[in-house]
Parts: sequence; C-alpha cells; structure tokens
Amino acid sequence: MEEADTAVRHYAARFAALGAEPRLRIVRLLLAAHPGGLVVGEIQNETGIPPSTLSHHLEKLKNHGLVTVERETTYLRYRADTDGLRDLLTFLFAECCTINKAIEPSSVVQLQQPDAGLKRRTK
Repeated sequence: MEEADTAVRHYAARFAALGAEPRLRIVRLLLAAHPGGLVVGEIQNETGIPPSTLSHHLEKLKNHGLVTVERETTYLRYRADTDGLRDLLTFLFAECCTINKAIEPSSVVQLQQPDAGLKRRTK
C-alpha cells in the first residue's frame, strides 16, 4: 500500500499546483498555444498577472511537471508539458473509466468548443 500512497501524494501535489486559478489559466493558455508555447511577456499580457507573481506560478507549474521552459536568447518560452498532463489525466481516467467504469469513457472524451473567454492562438 505504500507505493499507492506515494503515487497519491505525487498526484495530489500536481493537482494542488493546478488548483490555483491563475495557474489553471496559465496551463489552459499554454494548451491553446500548443505546440509553440508563449514567452513570458505574452503570458503576462494575456493574463494580466504581475511579473513577480507570474514567475512564481510558472516555477510551481514547472516543478510539478505541468509546463516546460526553454531559453530563447533573452526570452523564456513556456509550453504545456503534454506528457505530464497526460500522466495526470491517465491517473484519474484509469480509476474512473477503466477499472470500475464509474464514468463512461465516451462521456469524458468529447470535442467541445473552447470557452469564449479563452483566446485561441495559432503559431
């Protein structure tokens, strides 16, 4: 049971990182900008989060494997870590939709229109 407890603690920390409204907004924004991602200034312009606070949120997301960062000359480009997000979703999906069938998988995986407030980027 110790291995299962360790996994739950790991995923709980990742969900907690997503649990703050600004960080969830950042991840959604980066997913909308996938695969190109955004530089910090673009994220700040889109979210209106002050630079020092934005830096804190991005660092937390990076530390929990939810975003990646790459230096481009003087800029930092952030991207949604799709592998990390897939892992997080798989953790939930495995229990709810495959092991005990609490939720029908087809009801979870649907194409939906993006929120009107979320700007879509194509880069």
